[in-house]
Amino acid sequence: MFIKGFILGFSIAAIVGPIALLCIRRTLAMGRLSGFISGLGAACAGATYASIAALGLTVVSGLLLNYQHILQLVGGLFLCYLGVKTFVSKPAEVPQGLIRVNLMSDFVTTFFLAITNPLTILLYLSFFTGLGFEPSSNGYGMGLMLVFGAFLGSVTWWSILSIIVGFFRTSLTRARIVIINKIAGCMILGFGCWALFGFLQKILLSR
Repeated sequence: MFIKGFILGFSIAAIVGPIALLCIRRTLAMGRLSGFISGLGAACAGATYASIAALGLTVVSGLLLNYQHILQLVGGLFLCYLGVKTFVSKPAEVPQGLIRVNLMSDFVTTFFLAITNPLTILLYLSFFTGLGFEPSSNGYGMGLMLVFGAFLGSVTWWSILSIIVGFFRTSLTRARIVIINKIAGCMILGFGCWALFGFLQKILLSR
């Protein structure tokens, strides 16, 4: 069950999205530790949803799904904010080794982005069912083992990503970092606009 969870967590984390773009951009601009901590925030949010799914907390999952429109709105607006902020950000003037990194901010922003997507619960529930796991029959111990495996799988992916991307950091010039910031900012802003479009679409269809 641990191995299944590990593979599951690794696979879900490897999906390219706004969080992956943030981790890549932060790794290039601020270093491997910033990118890894950003990924760790997403991994903790994923572990939270995986725990809800594995422990069969239907009340909590139902509450989150009932308010998924609001969470999607908040997440979309936050993505737009991060996209604009990334687009206009400029490389630090100080040498790379002296750049001050706000690791807490890196962790919180990606955790918030990941936690505002309650549909992740449905993703974990479907995967857990496909793996043959049922909270009522397998027990909470096996559920926690599954969640722990998923968490470590996710952390492993973010570690690999930050290490690989970090190799390209030393070859970046100031001009290239500016270009990366603008490309990443546009893509993150695009994800945010897409989330807001989905929110408006659901609101119109519900009327």
